[in-house]
Amino acid sequence: MAPAPSTTSSTSSAVTLHVNGEKHPLTVDHRTTLLDALREHLGLTGTKKGCDQGQCGACTVLVDGRRTVSCLHLAVAADGREITTIEGLADGDRLHPVQQAFLDLDGYQCGYCTPGQICSAVAVIEEHAAGWPSAVTTDVRPEADPPSLNAEEIRERMSGNLCRCTAYVAIVEAVTRAATEIKEATA
Repeated sequence: MAPAPSTTSSTSSAVTLHVNGEKHPLTVDHRTTLLDALREHLGLTGTKKGCDQGQCGACTVLVDGRRTVSCLHLAVAADGREITTIEGLADGDRLHPVQQAFLDLDGYQCGYCTPGQICSAVAVIEEHAAGWPSAVTTDVRPEADPPSLNAEEIRERMSGNLCRCTAYVAIVEAVTRAATEIKEATA
């Protein structure tokens, strides 16, 4: 009788992905991207594969609260980290404010890039609230007041997410509205 196959080898590793509040033990090839682990191993197909080169942002998810293009992030590098996908943003039947704003203001057209746009927008709002400057922030001194999250700031901060349908005007409106709602809810 042949020995039982090993669950890991020199080209694979056992990892535990913490996705949307649930732990998922997996054995993955070292070359498996986080995107492929989410879609192919866990069946979480909300995260989309666009360019598969980190240039379009369709695969954006949150890793430890920071946006990450999951097509360039190896699954083994996500071992034990907190991952939030589009499926994990809602609170039961209650959509996240960014999801609701995208829905209400038509911040999507075909919808393919929308999960990545929404995950990125959630991070943008959190980064701005934490006082992180962007490339268009005029005064980056630590003692300066944070810039307003205006259209120029939103466009710059969301520039890593492409929409081939060009829903950008509605996306900026949705992020603006969600940021206002989140700020008011936490005040």
